[in-house]
Amino acid sequence: MRQSWTIQEAKSQFGRVVDQAIEQGAEILTRRGKEVAVVLSFDDYRELTKKRVPLSEFFRDSPLEGLDLTRDRSFARG
Repeated sequence: MRQSWTIQEAKSQFGRVVDQAIEQGAEILTRRGKEVAVVLSFDDYRELTKKRVPLSEFFRDSPLEGLDLTRDRSFARG
């Protein structure tokens, strides 16, 4: 379960905050009741920041190039 930590709590229990971010996902840090920062695992960070490939580029580079995707109209819908 994700936990919300005040900045002061996070400072005094930093190792625990990091461990929970690794094991359970992002941990939210608050200041004066307002969410201000997030601690997350490096794997989660990498996933969020990895290069996104546009769908058109994905299909253009797809190994399925040349595949006939025309609709077979020989079967009537029921």
